[in-house]
Amino acid sequence: MPIHPPRQRSTGSSERPGVQQAESALMEHYPRLVRLAYLVLPPSLGRHRRVLAAHAAVQRALPGVRAAPEAPALSRVPAQTRGAAHRPAPDGSGSAYAWMRLRVLRAALGHERRPRWWPDRLPAPAALRPSLPSVWGLRLFPRAGGAAELALDQALSAVPGAVRAAFALRLLEELDARDTQALLARAGAPDAADAVRAAARLGDADRAGTEALLRSEEFDPCVLQTRPSDLLRRRHRMRAVAAAAALCVVAGVLVSVAEDGAPVPAPAVGGTRSVPAPALDPATLLSTAAEEWADTSRIDFTAWPARGNRTGDRALLSRALRAWGRTPQSVAVSATPGTLAVPPAQPPQLLYAGEVDGAAVVMFHDRGVRVVRYAEPLTGTGTPALDFARTDGADVTTGAALVVSRSGGRARFLMAPWISRTTTRDLLAPDSPARTLEVNADGVTAAVPRPSPGGSCDSWPALQLRSSERIVENHAFLLTDLGDLAPVHLTFTPGPAAGAAARQPREATSTPALLAWARTACSLTALRGTGVRAVNNWNFAEQRLPESGTPAEWLCTRADTWQGPGRVLVQFLAPSASPTGRGTVVADERDTARCSRFGQHVLAGTHWRAPSGQWYVLAAGSRAVSGIEATGAVREKAAGTTLAVRAPRDAPVELTARLKEGGSLTAVR
Repeated sequence: MPIHPPRQRSTGSSERPGVQQAESALMEHYPRLVRLAYLVLPPSLGRHRRVLAAHAAVQRALPGVRAAPEAPALSRVPAQTRGAAHRPAPDGSGSAYAWMRLRVLRAALGHERRPRWWPDRLPAPAALRPSLPSVWGLRLFPRAGGAAELALDQALSAVPGAVRAAFALRLLEELDARDTQALLARAGAPDAADAVRAAARLGDADRAGTEALLRSEEFDPCVLQTRPSDLLRRRHRMRAVAAAAALCVVAGVLVSVAEDGAPVPAPAVGGTRSVPAPALDPATLLSTAAEEWADTSRIDFTAWPARGNRTGDRALLSRALRAWGRTPQSVAVSATPGTLAVPPAQPPQLLYAGEVDGAAVVMFHDRGVRVVRYAEPLTGTGTPALDFARTDGADVTTGAALVVSRSGGRARFLMAPWISRTTTRDLLAPDSPARTLEVNADGVTAAVPRPSPGGSCDSWPALQLRSSERIVENHAFLLTDLGDLAPVHLTFTPGPAAGAAARQPREATSTPALLAWARTACSLTALRGTGVRAVNNWNFAEQRLPESGTPAEWLCTRADTWQGPGRVLVQFLAPSASPTGRGTVVADERDTARCSRFGQHVLAGTHWRAPSGQWYVLAAGSRAVSGIEATGAVREKAAGTTLAVRAPRDAPVELTARLKEGGSLTAVR
């Protein structure tokens, strides 16, 4: 049988390679090195500055020309194949790559190094250093991914750069823990061993899936989208510069005239706001063929055709585009959090133009970034309205419907062309069947009751939709209106099963899912108008209550927003005689990765009164918890995922949990 040579380790060559060797390694592996730098750089830079800093870190890693003789030109460099990231080639190019990688890591990690005397409010010195490449007038950012990519990005933003570096080296460069620790130490990372251990906890649940996410376009700074910078601010600056220049010219002319003794009239200063004319011309609007959604792998708003009985009304489209491009004071403007209410940089896509509920409505899609809705009254002197909503990364569910009109307590939706069946149901009536909802030829639904904005919460209307079998089989899902243009996708994750792997979110159309939402739907009121994209109910624990032994459930309700940050509401579901008995919200945490794919461990507690009148502190953790400890007014330890201890009402108690793989966990507050 053949004998293979032992696998070589190359965490970073200490010998400086020749310029030609280093250049060959850089050119061959440039995308890989830039992706590595992008992942290590602090997310606080923002995506635009982070992209430029990643390219700068790689380009500056190239060594300068030396007078000493160099190695001969390379005949080949290591192939960019999976698993070859750290195997040196026989000709030495692998060592050149390892040396370049070490330089890139040092540069990227340097963006978080601060001298002791450096003010905390300022970026690190490395972030302030001017460098190339530089871009003016445009913002650059990688293509947006889905909810999983956003959750991973958020989880990485919550850890230090050394942990991000270890995470990338383990998954993308395929280094083992020992080599990763050695490379981080050579790159100057503090606490390299701790960083490797922390990185291991980020992606252990699904290593292959996490690696696929890291290799996606969300984290690829070489595949970029562009948008204009702040146009209003730029115009203001240009006007200020122009005004200053005009004053200088006038001053010069006046001096000249004063010398000649002839008076000169002062020029008038004024002007109108300029806009990119092509983007505001109805003739340049983009449209999609009616059946393109069935023949494309991109199922989102770009696959929507233009619909409505006024798509040919050039005057209406012109008014809508002018309102978007110039936004006069007579137009009421609203935008979901994280959405820029700025003019289009390029001709948008027309989704709808028609008459709905006494208004002429036009809806545009800003090619993967935003949906914009313009509405003007058909009669009277009402105020036109312009609404902006962020929709990047939409998919078959989150791109399935848009609110086209709201009137009183009812709303109408514009449905995606791939929706084959449209029904409604009341989340607070889980046993009632879904009812058919009429949809006209333009894709607009009949009026649907909206969830009550008050505190009564007697019902919670939701859409139950089914996708066409031309794109996916047997796929039904729930959406609900939380006040934004795009309705929110509702999902459900069942509780842990003994000996089974961790479960993933699924559509909330099963009986257990509907029963869980029946008890938690009213908590969605707290999320109204916050730019929520999807909400998942995760049944993370079941607990036998003291005295009676009856089961209670713990749910983590996680809301993911279009702009990335998530919010969790932990709810305790005590036994109830009614299937719609409301759960108790015992914790509320914002801007967190908890209860997501990259924050799978959770611990929560609450005070509970038994039927006997005795008060208890109850606590429960997710499946990876091996024990819970209570300290403070009472002290108690319990093995497993639950704890119950007698305690006075509102007694202050601190809860911590031990994890099976090591480490600890604090309770959500």
